[in-house]
Amino acid sequence: MSSPSSDHPLQRTRIKVCGFTRVDDALAAVEAGVDAIGLVFYPPSPRNVSVEQAAQIVRALPPFVTSVALFVDADRDTVRATRDAVGFDLAQYHGDETPEACAATGIPFIKALRVRPGLDLLHCSKAFHQARGLLLDAFQPGVPGGTGHRFDWTLIPDGLPLPLILSGGLGPDNVGEAVRRVRPYAVDVSSGVEREKGIKCADLVRDFVRGVRNEDV
Repeated sequence: MSSPSSDHPLQRTRIKVCGFTRVDDALAAVEAGVDAIGLVFYPPSPRNVSVEQAAQIVRALPPFVTSVALFVDADRDTVRATRDAVGFDLAQYHGDETPEACAATGIPFIKALRVRPGLDLLHCSKAFHQARGLLLDAFQPGVPGGTGHRFDWTLIPDGLPLPLILSGGLGPDNVGEAVRRVRPYAVDVSSGVEREKGIKCADLVRDFVRGVRNEDV
């Protein structure tokens, strides 16, 4: 894993909270200092949102907050139609999409990878070189993400050429350790700041942001 050097000042760790279903929850997260809001377009997920819900959330966001739309093996036309209707900024692909499929929509994207022993993350970084970043999540068979499980951070190699977004089992109690040990470009959380699936807890979001910022000094 990468570690900070004394001659390289730390950058501010970006924070994404995923799985919003309500405008008020998203605005409370922004007020707490969250940089990016995630919206799930995957019907099997309990955090799935309709196009109408998502459009309301995106319209309510202030400037300089990134809206991210999560898809799982969605076809190109579906992604583009959702972008036209919602106006999100960035796509996040959580399925078995090829690099070509991710790039085909012309929409800026990040690629999520479910980390397990034997997965060559350096090779994946090169294959998905058009991505704006790699989101690393825990591997659970049959589940594309949002499991709430943490993976072995020592499986992350040094020298990843793309910005690293760390996900998987993060919450207010361990995000400080994650930032300190992994030094990711960003962290991503969903279930770790929820009262129930799809309903965020403002206090937990604030505690999560505080945990990140305490390690950015």
